[in-house]
Amino acid sequence: MKPAGAALARALARPDPDCPAWLVWGAESARVRQVRGDLARALAGPAAEAEMRIGRLAAADLRRDPAALPDALKARGFFAGPRVVQLDEATDALAPALSAALAAAQPGDAVLIVSAGALAARSALRKLFEDHPRAVSVALWDDPPGRDEVAAELARAGSGPVGPEAMAALEALARTMGRGELRQLAEKLALYRLGAAGAATPADVAAVAPAATEAGVDEMAEAVAAGALDALGPLFARLAAQGVAPVTMCLGAARHFRLLHAAASDPEGPAAALARARPPVFGPRRDRLARQAQAWGTARLESALALLFDTDLALRSAARAPQMAVVEAALLRLAREARRGR
Repeated sequence: MKPAGAALARALARPDPDCPAWLVWGAESARVRQVRGDLARALAGPAAEAEMRIGRLAAADLRRDPAALPDALKARGFFAGPRVVQLDEATDALAPALSAALAAAQPGDAVLIVSAGALAARSALRKLFEDHPRAVSVALWDDPPGRDEVAAELARAGSGPVGPEAMAALEALARTMGRGELRQLAEKLALYRLGAAGAATPADVAAVAPAATEAGVDEMAEAVAAGALDALGPLFARLAAQGVAPVTMCLGAARHFRLLHAAASDPEGPAAALARARPPVFGPRRDRLARQAQAWGTARLESALALLFDTDLALRSAARAPQMAVVEAALLRLAREARRGR
């Protein structure tokens, strides 16, 4: 089976204990681990880890000893209760062993949770689980969290009611972070509002949002690419006061210029490339970056990246030049280049 959308959300929230096996796969390994762990706790209970009712088996162990899987599924522990066996980093080479285990599954066996990376459409693992009448294939696509996922994390954390403007702010933040960071944000909001009355407001969200350091580096990089020389001085001073290292500034600028280079090189145009970026770039920021990519062009962006690469090497070398002065000089040079290209 391969549920999707709301059906998948329901299946993960209340997993069927009679389902013998689950395949959780996707390109984002942190998200795969998170969903796998949530699924194991939902199936075996919150005390399963302490009661040793969650077994673990590595793919390499199964390749060496195919009998290890059926033995693990049929083993009995010291504590009563449902059991789960996790098989991590599975590949298509394990499909025959998994097929045999599914065919031999009996009531009372442990539930098998298999995790894997990105799988092709013709993957033997996908075919095995998607075609099986009772096993479930959980595909975790590499896209930003939607409103339903944000709401589910808020409900899991117990953050209480959230107003529409606060929810919009949370959705915008979710598009810039991974699932683990979204979960931490929901938990921080729940703790911040513990005992508070009414619905959460945008001010509540701002109070628990991630620290402004990375946002400040991104703001500085955008100012450099836009040629905003007047804004750079205050931005440098603010980041230095926050303790941001010169290497961090250089890497942030390089990350921004790599994004612009990918956008400028895309045959479908900068806007389409930015929408496909990971994380995607939305709204007014996408329009700004698309204009920057068009103004710079591929050749000039490659020259900018070469300068940033050389600057990074200089910052990491044994040279005694003041590091902040080195990175400021490079970024000011790029900002002046941006103004010449207007």
